[in-house]
Amino acid sequence: VQLVESGGGSVQAGGSLRLSCTVSGYTSSNYCLDWFRQAPGKQREAVGAIASDHTPTYADFAKGRFSISKDNAKNILYLQLNSLKPEDTAMYYCAADPDCAGADYLRYGGSWLVDPNQPALDAWGQGTLVTVSS
Repeated sequence: VQLVESGGGSVQAGGSLRLSCTVSGYTSSNYCLDWFRQAPGKQREAVGAIASDHTPTYADFAKGRFSISKDNAKNILYLQLNSLKPEDTAMYYCAADPDCAGADYLRYGGSWLVDPNQPALDAWGQGTLVTVSS
């Protein structure tokens, strides 16, 4: 499985960005894809997840500002970031989540902090950097 993120950049507070994650090498269509972010000195946290039926689930901090979608025909996952704040500055990653653990954590707890070697996640992309200036 290979995941490649793109679309990061520098924006001013209040701006928007759309991140993409191209997925290849997955033989099954029945899995979730998650977005995470990691700010300097902080643990990696889930932003949101999307199921095979396109149902999204979001971390509490992402609700109302961020939106996840995917294009199955192109095997691309998207993360739309709106009303960006300086505290959204982070490296953003996508991850394959075959058992949809992320969606469960977010639905019932509103957040999910992970280490990069979290066994529930199959693969990670290399990340794309988002910098938001005030």
